[in-house]
Amino acid sequence: MTTERGVLVAGVGNVFLGDDGFGVAVARRLAQCTLPAGVVVADYGIRGMHLAYELLDGRFDTLIMVDAVPVDEPPGTVVVLEVDPRGDDSGADLPATPDAHGMDPAAVLRMLRMLGGTAPGVLDQVLVVGCRPAVVDERMELSEPVRAAVGEAARLVLDLAAHRRSNGRDGR
Repeated sequence: MTTERGVLVAGVGNVFLGDDGFGVAVARRLAQCTLPAGVVVADYGIRGMHLAYELLDGRFDTLIMVDAVPVDEPPGTVVVLEVDPRGDDSGADLPATPDAHGMDPAAVLRMLRMLGGTAPGVLDQVLVVGCRPAVVDERMELSEPVRAAVGEAARLVLDLAAHRRSNGRDGR
């Protein structure tokens, strides 16, 4: 393919489960920003199949998922995790996410393969910008430490996307 492909930033999570809505909050914040050329931000919520179909069309070579992740750090800690785009389920560096929405990267990559896509090929890089949740209970607001991390995560996503775009397809 000779056309330059872009970066998809996917905010994921369940807004009805407190801090699990972190990715959606970051996507909403990014929707108010000027994005680098070739970068698309979308709120996928709990629609993993929709995300997998979106990746099939070949417009993106990089996926940045934004989500709550149970890392061994204090609530509100923002981390970046790289996931093997082959989605080989070999226990990548990503810890198991809360089972509130089934949108962890391995599940999305399995759906992508199930639909006939392959990564690499469809995707060259998969990153997760995650935040340690404090509260994953039935409520529609983020906890204070996670709410405070939304801006930091949005800036980090913009930096990662701009770096990926400025270094070309092979510069990671």
